[in-house]
Amino acid sequence: MNNKRIAAVNTDICVACGACQTECPMGAISVYKGCYAVVDGAKCVGCGKCSRICPAGCIEIRERGI
Repeated sequence: MNNKRIAAVNTDICVACGACQTECPMGAISVYKGCYAVVDGAKCVGCGKCSRICPAGCIEIRERGI
């Protein structure tokens, strides 16, 4: 599914808690080497569940290509 929106992670403030990874219904988020979350743009549908659950507030939903 190629949606117009995508999750974007601010890796500078991500605490790698994994809440977003657990919450993502598409399996589009993983925690890279225990350091920060990364989003697989091919899987992300921009639903915003990760952004709402993130305790660090480091995930925003934005338009693709920005």
